[in-house]
Amino acid sequence: MTAGGGLPLAGVPIAVKGRHGMRAAGPLLAAGGVVVGATSVPGPGTPWQTWGLGARGRTVNPWRADRTPGGSSAGSAVAVAAGLAPLATGSDGAGSVRIPAAWCGVVGLKATVGRLPSADRTGLAVPGVLARSASDAACWWQVVSGEPEPVLPPLPVAAAWSPDLGFAGPDPEPVALARAAVERLVAADVVRLVRPRVPLCLTDPGPAWLALRAPGADLAGAHRVRAENDRRLAGLFEDAELLLTPTAPTAPHGHEGPGDRYSTSLTWAFNLSGHPALSLPAGFGEDGCPAGLQLVAPHGRETLLLAVAREAEARIGS
Repeated sequence: MTAGGGLPLAGVPIAVKGRHGMRAAGPLLAAGGVVVGATSVPGPGTPWQTWGLGARGRTVNPWRADRTPGGSSAGSAVAVAAGLAPLATGSDGAGSVRIPAAWCGVVGLKATVGRLPSADRTGLAVPGVLARSASDAACWWQVVSGEPEPVLPPLPVAAAWSPDLGFAGPDPEPVALARAAVERLVAADVVRLVRPRVPLCLTDPGPAWLALRAPGADLAGAHRVRAENDRRLAGLFEDAELLLTPTAPTAPHGHEGPGDRYSTSLTWAFNLSGHPALSLPAGFGEDGCPAGLQLVAPHGRETLLLAVAREAEARIGS
């Protein structure tokens, strides 16, 4: 996919998330994109949005049919991973773009809260994209944001690594795969690891996130958690331009559901804080399923994420 001329997406097939996906597709259509279909999402009342069980049955992981692709942008990730479309729209309220991107082996970008229109009353859910490459994701960002093509920053970019954000307890394998991806970025001079003056240790955002989604909930505690985590993240970004973590704490689970573990434990902190975040493919686990490396940037720095991800693909491969 290349951007250029008056119609930067001329003829590009695009899948949209769910039956309401056309509502956000206006800029893509105006840029010449061609919507080819609506993708599957979890069915009404599905308690776990990272479960691929929809109204028409299971949405399967393209790498293993007995595993979920994640969600709630389940079908969008599968459509891109299976080669049905190079771009698919998504929305991300707790990791709903980044988790399926990681589990399907594609790129997934969540925008900064407030950068693009969103109908979510809580402000937690924002638009995003699933793409086969960072370059394709950058084309989407140029169209929907009106920003110019991402410019490569001076390399290597200073980055801080956190396997668990101080609370999450991820499984060893996704941590090892993400860390190996970080080492490849370091070896390619895309990033250099720095040690923050204060090690990052966020308060678990889960209870605050759930309170913000519950009508009539007491929000005082949620606002305290948000303010404290915002303070800690601001301190980290004084020392580093990027934060690197695993995208998901586990490998893709089966279609029986995720059990009692939150697949969102490494992603929803950045819906609460509003930071932009991107999931980059990080290799494959022993089960044959992909894993992801999450890149988080300061507010409004989507172009930094995309430029670093594009350079990673150029120097290392996807």
